[in-house]
Amino acid sequence: MLPALALASFGCVVLLLEFLLGKARAAAARQWILGLSLTGLAVTAWTLWAQQQALDGRRLTAFSGAISVDGFALFFNWIFLVASLVTILISYRYLEIEGEEHAEYYGLILLAQCGMYFLATGTDLVTIFVGLELMALSFYILVGFLRGERRSNEAALKYFLLGVFSSALMAYGFSLLFGVAGSTRLKDIGTAIQAGDLHDPILLMGLAVTTVALLFKISAVPFHMWAPDAYEGAPTPVTAFLSVGSKAASFALLLRFFLEPLGALRDAWQPLLVAVAVLSMTAGNLAAITQTNLKRLIAYSSISHAGYMLLGLVAGNETGLQGIAVYVLVYTFTNLGALLVVAALRSKGAGRGTEEDLNDISGLAQRNPAYAALMVVFLLSLAGLPPTAGFIGKYYIFLSLIQTGHTVLAVIATLYVAVAIFYYFRIVKRMYMGEAAERASLISSSLGVRVALGITTAATIVIGLYPEPFLRFAEISLLR
Repeated sequence: MLPALALASFGCVVLLLEFLLGKARAAAARQWILGLSLTGLAVTAWTLWAQQQALDGRRLTAFSGAISVDGFALFFNWIFLVASLVTILISYRYLEIEGEEHAEYYGLILLAQCGMYFLATGTDLVTIFVGLELMALSFYILVGFLRGERRSNEAALKYFLLGVFSSALMAYGFSLLFGVAGSTRLKDIGTAIQAGDLHDPILLMGLAVTTVALLFKISAVPFHMWAPDAYEGAPTPVTAFLSVGSKAASFALLLRFFLEPLGALRDAWQPLLVAVAVLSMTAGNLAAITQTNLKRLIAYSSISHAGYMLLGLVAGNETGLQGIAVYVLVYTFTNLGALLVVAALRSKGAGRGTEEDLNDISGLAQRNPAYAALMVVFLLSLAGLPPTAGFIGKYYIFLSLIQTGHTVLAVIATLYVAVAIFYYFRIVKRMYMGEAAERASLISSSLGVRVALGITTAATIVIGLYPEPFLRFAEISLLR
Protein backbone atom coordinates (compact mmCIF):
# COMPACT_ATOMS: atom_id res chain seq x y z
CA MET A 1 0.00 0.00 0.00
CA LEU A 2 3.01 2.34 0.30
CA PRO A 3 2.75 3.84 -3.23
CA ALA A 4 -0.97 4.56 -2.78
CA LEU A 5 -0.38 6.03 0.69
CA ALA A 6 2.41 8.26 -0.62
CA LEU A 7 0.25 9.56 -3.48
CA ALA A 8 -2.81 10.08 -1.27
CA SER A 9 -0.81 11.83 1.47
CA PHE A 10 1.08 14.21 -0.80
CA GLY A 11 -2.06 14.74 -2.91
CA CYS A 12 -4.13 15.79 0.11
CA VAL A 13 -1.39 18.06 1.46
CA VAL A 14 -0.91 19.82 -1.88
CA LEU A 15 -4.69 20.00 -2.40
CA LEU A 16 -5.15 21.87 0.91
CA LEU A 17 -1.99 23.95 0.74
CA GLU A 18 -3.49 27.01 -0.95
CA PHE A 19 -6.38 27.02 1.53
CA LEU A 20 -4.01 26.72 4.50
CA LEU A 21 -1.54 29.34 3.27
CA GLY A 22 -4.00 31.77 1.75
CA LYS A 23 -4.00 32.84 -1.89
CA ALA A 24 -1.33 35.52 -1.58
CA ARG A 25 1.17 33.33 0.27
CA ALA A 26 0.39 30.33 -1.96
CA ALA A 27 1.12 32.42 -5.07
CA ALA A 28 4.51 33.33 -3.61
CA ALA A 29 5.19 29.67 -2.81
CA ARG A 30 4.36 28.26 -6.25
CA GLN A 31 7.81 26.77 -6.71
CA TRP A 32 7.60 25.10 -3.30
CA ILE A 33 4.22 23.61 -4.25
CA LEU A 34 5.73 22.28 -7.47
CA GLY A 35 8.68 20.89 -5.51
CA LEU A 36 6.36 19.18 -3.02
CA SER A 37 4.43 17.55 -5.87
CA LEU A 38 7.65 16.28 -7.46
CA THR A 39 8.79 15.03 -4.05
CA GLY A 40 5.56 13.03 -3.82
CA LEU A 41 6.36 11.40 -7.15
CA ALA A 42 9.95 10.70 -6.03
CA VAL A 43 8.70 8.96 -2.87
CA THR A 44 6.23 6.97 -4.96
CA ALA A 45 9.02 5.94 -7.33
CA TRP A 46 11.08 4.71 -4.37
CA THR A 47 8.17 2.65 -3.02
CA LEU A 48 7.53 1.10 -6.45
CA TRP A 49 11.21 0.22 -6.74
CA ALA A 50 11.10 -1.36 -3.27
CA GLN A 51 8.06 -3.41 -4.28
CA GLN A 52 9.79 -4.54 -7.46
CA GLN A 53 12.81 -5.75 -5.50
CA ALA A 54 10.61 -7.58 -3.01
CA LEU A 55 8.48 -9.34 -5.65
CA ASP A 56 11.17 -11.36 -7.41
CA GLY A 57 8.65 -12.71 -9.93
CA ARG A 58 5.94 -13.47 -7.38
CA ARG A 59 2.47 -12.05 -6.82
CA LEU A 60 1.83 -10.57 -3.39
CA THR A 61 -1.72 -10.08 -2.12
CA ALA A 62 -3.16 -8.04 0.74
CA PHE A 63 -6.52 -7.41 2.42
CA SER A 64 -7.82 -10.93 1.75
CA GLY A 65 -7.00 -10.69 -1.94
CA ALA A 66 -8.50 -7.23 -2.59
CA ILE A 67 -5.13 -5.93 -3.81
CA SER A 68 -2.47 -7.83 -5.75
CA VAL A 69 1.00 -6.53 -6.55
CA ASP A 70 2.68 -8.33 -9.43
CA GLY A 71 4.74 -7.55 -12.52
CA PHE A 72 1.59 -6.49 -14.36
CA ALA A 73 0.67 -3.91 -11.71
CA LEU A 74 4.20 -2.54 -11.40
CA PHE A 75 4.60 -2.17 -15.17
CA PHE A 76 1.51 -0.01 -15.45
CA ASN A 77 2.32 1.97 -12.31
CA TRP A 78 5.69 3.00 -13.73
CA ILE A 79 3.81 4.27 -16.78
CA PHE A 80 1.42 6.25 -14.58
CA LEU A 81 4.38 7.75 -12.76
CA VAL A 82 6.07 8.91 -15.97
CA ALA A 83 2.80 10.41 -17.25
CA SER A 84 2.28 12.35 -13.99
CA LEU A 85 5.89 13.56 -13.93
CA VAL A 86 5.85 14.87 -17.49
CA THR A 87 2.44 16.50 -16.98
CA ILE A 88 3.56 18.32 -13.84
CA LEU A 89 6.76 19.52 -15.50
CA ILE A 90 4.92 21.06 -18.45
CA SER A 91 2.05 22.45 -16.34
CA TYR A 92 4.01 25.00 -14.30
CA ARG A 93 4.64 27.31 -17.25
CA TYR A 94 1.25 26.59 -18.84
CA LEU A 95 -0.74 27.51 -15.73
CA GLU A 96 1.29 30.69 -15.37
CA ILE A 97 0.31 31.73 -18.91
CA GLU A 98 -3.35 30.88 -18.31
CA GLY A 99 -3.45 32.69 -14.96
CA GLU A 100 -4.79 29.57 -13.19
CA GLU A 101 -1.91 28.85 -10.80
CA HIS A 102 -3.63 26.84 -8.08
CA ALA A 103 -2.17 24.18 -5.81
CA GLU A 104 -5.27 22.03 -6.28
CA TYR A 105 -4.17 21.26 -9.84
CA TYR A 106 -1.10 19.33 -8.68
CA GLY A 107 -3.01 17.66 -5.86
CA LEU A 108 -5.62 16.36 -8.29
CA ILE A 109 -2.91 14.90 -10.54
CA LEU A 110 -1.48 12.96 -7.59
CA LEU A 111 -4.93 11.78 -6.50
CA ALA A 112 -5.75 10.72 -10.07
CA GLN A 113 -2.56 8.65 -10.08
CA CYS A 114 -3.58 7.14 -6.74
CA GLY A 115 -6.83 5.98 -8.36
CA MET A 116 -4.82 4.53 -11.25
CA TYR A 117 -2.73 2.57 -8.74
CA PHE A 118 -5.83 0.72 -7.54
CA LEU A 119 -7.00 0.05 -11.09
CA ALA A 120 -3.73 -1.76 -11.80
CA THR A 121 -3.49 -3.57 -8.44
CA GLY A 122 -7.16 -4.08 -7.57
CA THR A 123 -8.45 -7.66 -7.67
CA ASP A 124 -11.75 -6.93 -5.94
CA LEU A 125 -14.80 -5.23 -7.47
CA VAL A 126 -15.11 -2.72 -4.61
CA THR A 127 -11.41 -1.78 -4.69
CA ILE A 128 -11.55 -1.37 -8.47
CA PHE A 129 -14.66 0.81 -8.36
CA VAL A 130 -13.24 3.11 -5.69
CA GLY A 131 -10.00 3.48 -7.66
CA LEU A 132 -11.92 4.14 -10.86
CA GLU A 133 -14.04 6.87 -9.29
CA LEU A 134 -11.06 8.53 -7.59
CA MET A 135 -9.35 8.78 -10.97
CA ALA A 136 -12.51 9.87 -12.80
CA LEU A 137 -13.54 12.57 -10.30
CA SER A 138 -10.05 14.07 -10.43
CA PHE A 139 -10.19 14.19 -14.23
CA TYR A 140 -13.67 15.75 -14.27
CA ILE A 141 -12.26 18.71 -12.33
CA LEU A 142 -8.98 18.89 -14.25
CA VAL A 143 -10.76 18.97 -17.63
CA GLY A 144 -12.73 22.02 -16.48
CA PHE A 145 -9.83 23.67 -14.66
CA LEU A 146 -9.86 26.76 -16.91
CA ARG A 147 -12.93 28.11 -15.16
CA GLY A 148 -13.14 31.27 -17.23
CA GLU A 149 -13.24 29.36 -20.52
CA ARG A 150 -16.64 28.30 -21.82
CA ARG A 151 -15.09 25.55 -23.92
CA SER A 152 -13.40 24.04 -20.87
CA ASN A 153 -16.62 24.19 -18.84
CA GLU A 154 -18.59 22.54 -21.62
CA ALA A 155 -16.00 19.77 -22.01
CA ALA A 156 -16.01 19.05 -18.27
CA LEU A 157 -19.81 18.89 -18.13
CA LYS A 158 -20.05 16.50 -21.11
CA TYR A 159 -17.27 14.33 -19.73
CA PHE A 160 -18.89 14.29 -16.28
CA LEU A 161 -22.39 13.36 -17.49
CA LEU A 162 -21.19 10.58 -19.80
CA GLY A 163 -18.62 9.41 -17.23
CA VAL A 164 -21.26 9.08 -14.52
CA PHE A 165 -23.43 7.11 -16.93
CA SER A 166 -20.59 4.69 -17.65
CA SER A 167 -19.83 4.37 -13.93
CA ALA A 168 -23.47 3.48 -13.29
CA LEU A 169 -23.26 0.81 -15.98
CA MET A 170 -20.09 -0.57 -14.42
CA ALA A 171 -21.69 -0.68 -10.95
CA TYR A 172 -24.66 -2.56 -12.43
CA GLY A 173 -22.36 -4.98 -14.26
CA PHE A 174 -20.38 -5.57 -11.07
CA SER A 175 -23.58 -6.29 -9.15
CA LEU A 176 -24.56 -8.94 -11.71
CA LEU A 177 -21.13 -10.58 -11.51
CA PHE A 178 -21.41 -10.54 -7.71
CA GLY A 179 -24.82 -12.16 -8.00
CA VAL A 180 -23.38 -14.97 -10.13
CA ALA A 181 -20.35 -15.63 -7.92
CA GLY A 182 -21.47 -14.54 -4.45
CA SER A 183 -18.14 -12.77 -4.05
CA THR A 184 -16.47 -9.52 -5.10
CA ARG A 185 -13.04 -11.13 -5.56
CA LEU A 186 -12.00 -11.53 -9.20
CA LYS A 187 -10.51 -14.95 -8.45
CA ASP A 188 -13.77 -16.21 -6.95
CA ILE A 189 -15.77 -14.77 -9.87
CA GLY A 190 -13.50 -16.60 -12.32
CA THR A 191 -13.90 -19.88 -10.41
CA ALA A 192 -17.71 -19.51 -10.31
CA ILE A 193 -17.89 -18.78 -14.03
CA GLN A 194 -15.80 -21.83 -14.93
CA ALA A 195 -17.87 -24.08 -12.66
CA GLY A 196 -21.26 -22.72 -13.75
CA ASP A 197 -23.29 -22.33 -16.93
CA LEU A 198 -21.39 -20.22 -19.45
CA HIS A 199 -24.70 -19.39 -21.16
CA ASP A 200 -26.36 -18.05 -18.00
CA PRO A 201 -28.32 -14.92 -19.11
CA ILE A 202 -27.38 -13.02 -15.93
CA LEU A 203 -23.71 -13.79 -16.49
CA LEU A 204 -23.87 -12.69 -20.14
CA MET A 205 -25.72 -9.52 -19.16
CA GLY A 206 -23.04 -8.76 -16.56
CA LEU A 207 -20.34 -9.36 -19.19
CA ALA A 208 -22.08 -7.08 -21.71
CA VAL A 209 -22.72 -4.20 -19.32
CA THR A 210 -19.24 -4.33 -17.78
CA THR A 211 -17.66 -4.46 -21.25
CA VAL A 212 -19.58 -1.37 -22.37
CA ALA A 213 -18.35 0.56 -19.32
CA LEU A 214 -14.75 -0.55 -19.90
CA LEU A 215 -14.90 0.38 -23.59
CA PHE A 216 -16.15 3.84 -22.62
CA LYS A 217 -13.12 4.33 -20.39
CA ILE A 218 -10.69 3.54 -23.23
CA SER A 219 -12.75 5.69 -25.67
CA ALA A 220 -13.43 2.86 -28.11
CA VAL A 221 -16.16 3.19 -30.75
CA PRO A 222 -19.15 3.47 -30.30
CA PHE A 223 -18.48 4.77 -26.77
CA HIS A 224 -15.99 7.43 -27.81
CA MET A 225 -18.19 10.51 -28.06
CA TRP A 226 -16.72 12.18 -24.96
CA ALA A 227 -13.08 12.11 -26.07
CA PRO A 228 -12.88 14.82 -28.80
CA ASP A 229 -14.73 17.42 -26.70
CA ALA A 230 -12.83 16.60 -23.50
CA TYR A 231 -9.45 16.67 -25.27
CA GLU A 232 -10.22 19.96 -27.00
CA GLY A 233 -11.65 21.80 -24.00
CA ALA A 234 -9.20 20.66 -21.32
CA PRO A 235 -5.93 22.50 -20.61
CA THR A 236 -3.40 20.94 -22.99
CA PRO A 237 -1.27 19.31 -20.22
CA VAL A 238 -4.48 17.74 -18.84
CA THR A 239 -5.32 16.51 -22.35
CA ALA A 240 -1.90 14.85 -22.44
CA PHE A 241 -2.36 13.25 -19.01
CA LEU A 242 -5.93 12.13 -19.81
CA SER A 243 -4.95 10.65 -23.17
CA VAL A 244 -2.19 8.43 -21.77
CA GLY A 245 -2.70 8.03 -18.00
CA SER A 246 -6.43 7.35 -18.04
CA LYS A 247 -6.18 5.14 -21.14
CA ALA A 248 -3.29 3.09 -19.68
CA ALA A 249 -5.14 2.62 -16.38
CA SER A 250 -8.35 1.63 -18.17
CA PHE A 251 -6.46 -0.88 -20.32
CA ALA A 252 -4.87 -2.34 -17.19
CA LEU A 253 -8.35 -2.87 -15.75
CA LEU A 254 -9.70 -4.25 -19.04
CA LEU A 255 -6.84 -6.73 -19.38
CA ARG A 256 -7.16 -7.85 -15.76
CA PHE A 257 -10.89 -8.49 -16.29
CA PHE A 258 -10.79 -10.27 -19.63
CA LEU A 259 -7.77 -12.43 -18.90
CA GLU A 260 -8.67 -13.51 -15.36
CA PRO A 261 -12.35 -13.77 -14.31
CA LEU A 262 -13.82 -13.52 -17.83
CA GLY A 263 -11.21 -15.70 -19.53
CA ALA A 264 -13.62 -18.64 -19.71
CA LEU A 265 -16.05 -16.48 -21.72
CA ARG A 266 -13.54 -15.77 -24.47
CA ASP A 267 -15.85 -17.19 -27.16
CA ALA A 268 -18.48 -14.64 -26.11
CA TRP A 269 -16.35 -11.48 -25.92
CA GLN A 270 -13.79 -12.08 -28.67
CA PRO A 271 -16.21 -11.37 -31.61
CA LEU A 272 -17.40 -8.25 -29.79
CA LEU A 273 -13.85 -6.95 -29.40
CA VAL A 274 -13.10 -7.69 -33.06
CA ALA A 275 -16.04 -5.52 -34.11
CA VAL A 276 -15.15 -2.74 -31.67
CA ALA A 277 -11.48 -2.76 -32.72
CA VAL A 278 -12.30 -2.47 -36.43
CA LEU A 279 -14.91 0.24 -35.78
CA SER A 280 -12.46 2.18 -33.62
CA MET A 281 -9.74 2.08 -36.28
CA THR A 282 -12.24 3.02 -38.98
CA ALA A 283 -14.06 5.85 -37.22
CA GLY A 284 -10.95 7.20 -35.50
CA ASN A 285 -8.79 7.38 -38.62
CA LEU A 286 -11.48 8.63 -41.00
CA ALA A 287 -12.71 11.31 -38.58
CA ALA A 288 -9.13 12.49 -37.95
CA ILE A 289 -8.73 13.29 -41.67
CA THR A 290 -11.29 16.11 -41.50
CA GLN A 291 -10.03 17.76 -38.28
CA THR A 292 -8.39 21.19 -38.26
CA ASN A 293 -7.95 21.37 -34.48
CA LEU A 294 -4.80 19.54 -33.37
CA LYS A 295 -6.23 18.32 -30.08
CA ARG A 296 -9.36 16.94 -31.74
CA LEU A 297 -7.19 15.28 -34.38
CA ILE A 298 -5.10 13.63 -31.66
CA ALA A 299 -8.31 12.63 -29.86
CA TYR A 300 -9.61 10.77 -32.91
CA SER A 301 -6.21 9.21 -33.53
CA SER A 302 -6.20 7.99 -29.91
CA ILE A 303 -9.51 6.25 -30.62
CA SER A 304 -7.83 4.39 -33.48
CA HIS A 305 -4.90 3.50 -31.22
CA ALA A 306 -7.37 1.94 -28.76
CA GLY A 307 -8.53 -0.25 -31.65
CA TYR A 308 -4.96 -1.40 -32.37
CA MET A 309 -4.43 -2.31 -28.71
CA LEU A 310 -7.68 -4.28 -28.61
CA LEU A 311 -6.37 -6.38 -31.49
CA GLY A 312 -3.61 -7.66 -29.21
CA LEU A 313 -6.29 -8.90 -26.80
CA VAL A 314 -8.20 -10.46 -29.71
CA ALA A 315 -5.05 -12.41 -30.63
CA GLY A 316 -4.71 -13.42 -26.99
CA ASN A 317 -1.31 -15.12 -27.28
CA GLU A 318 1.85 -14.12 -25.44
CA THR A 319 3.05 -11.99 -28.35
CA GLY A 320 -0.26 -10.11 -28.40
CA LEU A 321 -0.23 -9.38 -24.67
CA GLN A 322 3.40 -8.28 -24.85
CA GLY A 323 2.43 -6.15 -27.84
CA ILE A 324 -0.27 -4.38 -25.81
CA ALA A 325 2.23 -3.65 -23.05
CA VAL A 326 4.79 -2.31 -25.52
CA TYR A 327 2.11 -0.30 -27.32
CA VAL A 328 0.91 1.32 -24.08
CA LEU A 329 4.50 2.16 -23.11
CA VAL A 330 5.31 3.62 -26.54
CA TYR A 331 2.00 5.47 -26.82
CA THR A 332 2.59 7.11 -23.43
CA PHE A 333 5.83 8.78 -24.48
CA THR A 334 4.75 9.53 -28.05
CA ASN A 335 1.32 11.03 -27.39
CA LEU A 336 2.65 12.96 -24.40
CA GLY A 337 5.40 14.38 -26.58
CA ALA A 338 3.05 15.49 -29.38
CA LEU A 339 0.71 17.25 -26.96
CA LEU A 340 3.62 18.80 -25.08
CA VAL A 341 4.74 20.49 -28.29
CA VAL A 342 1.20 21.85 -28.67
CA ALA A 343 1.28 23.08 -25.07
CA ALA A 344 4.69 24.68 -25.60
CA LEU A 345 3.24 26.83 -28.39
CA ARG A 346 0.94 28.55 -25.90
CA SER A 347 2.02 32.11 -25.09
CA LYS A 348 0.63 34.85 -22.90
CA GLY A 349 -1.68 37.25 -24.70
CA ALA A 350 -1.96 35.02 -27.77
CA GLY A 351 -5.62 34.20 -27.26
CA ARG A 352 -7.17 30.91 -26.19
CA GLY A 353 -6.77 28.11 -28.73
CA THR A 354 -4.21 29.85 -30.94
CA GLU A 355 -1.76 27.01 -30.48
CA GLU A 356 -4.24 24.31 -31.47
CA ASP A 357 -5.28 25.04 -35.06
CA LEU A 358 -3.47 23.72 -38.13
CA ASN A 359 -3.28 27.27 -39.49
CA ASP A 360 -1.53 28.44 -36.33
CA ILE A 361 1.31 25.94 -36.65
CA SER A 362 1.79 26.85 -40.30
CA GLY A 363 5.43 27.76 -40.89
CA LEU A 364 6.52 26.49 -37.46
CA ALA A 365 9.77 25.19 -38.99
CA GLN A 366 10.77 28.79 -39.78
CA ARG A 367 9.77 30.11 -36.35
CA ASN A 368 11.22 27.29 -34.27
CA PRO A 369 12.98 24.46 -36.17
CA ALA A 370 13.61 22.46 -32.97
CA TYR A 371 9.93 22.18 -32.00
CA ALA A 372 8.98 21.36 -35.59
CA ALA A 373 11.59 18.56 -35.69
CA LEU A 374 10.36 17.15 -32.37
CA MET A 375 6.79 17.15 -33.64
CA VAL A 376 7.88 15.21 -36.74
CA VAL A 377 9.52 12.56 -34.52
CA PHE A 378 6.35 12.13 -32.47
CA LEU A 379 4.10 12.03 -35.54
CA LEU A 380 6.30 9.39 -37.19
CA SER A 381 6.01 7.31 -34.04
CA LEU A 382 2.22 7.74 -33.83
CA ALA A 383 1.99 6.61 -37.45
CA GLY A 384 4.10 3.54 -36.60
CA LEU A 385 7.01 4.18 -38.95
CA PRO A 386 10.59 2.99 -38.26
CA PRO A 387 12.98 3.76 -36.67
CA THR A 388 10.69 5.28 -34.02
CA ALA A 389 9.16 3.52 -31.04
CA GLY A 390 5.69 3.39 -32.60
CA PHE A 391 6.90 0.85 -35.16
CA ILE A 392 7.81 -1.62 -32.39
CA GLY A 393 4.33 -1.41 -30.84
CA LYS A 394 2.49 -1.98 -34.12
CA TYR A 395 4.92 -4.71 -35.21
CA TYR A 396 4.11 -6.88 -32.18
CA ILE A 397 0.36 -6.36 -32.60
CA PHE A 398 0.51 -7.34 -36.28
CA LEU A 399 2.80 -10.31 -35.53
CA SER A 400 0.39 -11.65 -32.90
CA LEU A 401 -2.53 -11.43 -35.36
CA ILE A 402 -0.58 -13.37 -37.99
CA GLN A 403 0.53 -15.99 -35.44
CA THR A 404 -3.08 -16.63 -34.38
CA GLY A 405 -4.48 -16.75 -37.91
CA HIS A 406 -6.21 -13.35 -37.90
CA THR A 407 -4.66 -12.39 -41.23
CA VAL A 408 -7.63 -10.32 -42.43
CA LEU A 409 -7.50 -8.19 -39.27
CA ALA A 410 -3.76 -7.70 -39.78
CA VAL A 411 -4.35 -6.49 -43.36
CA ILE A 412 -7.12 -4.10 -42.26
CA ALA A 413 -4.94 -2.68 -39.48
CA THR A 414 -2.03 -2.22 -41.92
CA LEU A 415 -4.24 -0.34 -44.39
CA TYR A 416 -5.32 2.07 -41.66
CA VAL A 417 -1.67 2.85 -40.97
CA ALA A 418 -1.60 4.38 -44.47
CA VAL A 419 -4.62 6.54 -43.58
CA ALA A 420 -2.90 7.67 -40.38
CA ILE A 421 0.25 8.60 -42.31
CA PHE A 422 -1.89 10.86 -44.51
CA TYR A 423 -3.37 12.99 -41.74
CA TYR A 424 -0.22 13.05 -39.60
CA PHE A 425 1.77 14.32 -42.56
CA ARG A 426 -0.79 17.05 -43.15
CA ILE A 427 0.63 18.54 -39.95
CA VAL A 428 4.20 18.08 -41.19
CA LYS A 429 3.30 19.75 -44.48
CA ARG A 430 1.83 22.76 -42.66
CA MET A 431 4.88 23.11 -40.43
CA TYR A 432 7.46 22.93 -43.22
CA MET A 433 5.67 24.14 -46.35
CA GLY A 434 3.02 26.51 -45.00
CA GLU A 435 3.39 30.24 -44.58
CA ALA A 436 3.80 31.52 -41.06
CA ALA A 437 0.46 32.64 -39.61
CA GLU A 438 0.09 36.39 -39.18
CA ARG A 439 -1.18 36.00 -35.63
CA ALA A 440 1.48 33.44 -34.72
CA SER A 441 2.49 33.84 -31.10
CA LEU A 442 5.87 33.57 -29.49
CA ILE A 443 6.76 30.12 -28.27
CA SER A 444 6.85 29.59 -24.53
CA SER A 445 9.72 27.73 -22.93
CA SER A 446 10.92 26.85 -19.46
CA LEU A 447 13.19 24.31 -17.81
CA GLY A 448 10.20 22.04 -17.15
CA VAL A 449 9.13 22.19 -20.81
CA ARG A 450 12.63 21.33 -22.00
CA VAL A 451 13.05 18.46 -19.52
CA ALA A 452 9.61 17.00 -20.36
CA LEU A 453 10.26 17.17 -24.10
CA GLY A 454 13.74 15.70 -23.56
CA ILE A 455 12.30 12.69 -21.69
CA THR A 456 9.60 11.96 -24.28
CA THR A 457 11.87 12.49 -27.28
CA ALA A 458 14.67 10.33 -25.90
CA ALA A 459 12.27 7.51 -25.07
CA THR A 460 10.60 7.66 -28.51
CA ILE A 461 13.94 7.40 -30.31
CA VAL A 462 15.73 4.97 -27.97
CA ILE A 463 12.85 2.46 -27.85
CA GLY A 464 12.78 2.47 -31.64
CA LEU A 465 16.54 1.98 -32.05
CA TYR A 466 17.25 -0.31 -29.08
CA PRO A 467 14.00 -1.97 -27.99
CA GLU A 468 15.39 -5.07 -26.19
CA PRO A 469 15.42 -3.69 -22.60
CA PHE A 470 11.93 -2.29 -23.01
CA LEU A 471 10.65 -5.55 -24.47
CA ARG A 472 12.01 -7.38 -21.43
CA PHE A 473 10.37 -4.78 -19.19
CA ALA A 474 7.05 -5.34 -21.01
CA GLU A 475 7.42 -9.10 -20.63
CA ILE A 476 7.18 -8.87 -16.83
CA SER A 477 3.71 -7.41 -17.26
CA LEU A 478 2.23 -10.56 -18.78
CA LEU A 479 -0.59 -12.09 -16.75
CA ARG A 480 0.26 -15.78 -16.65
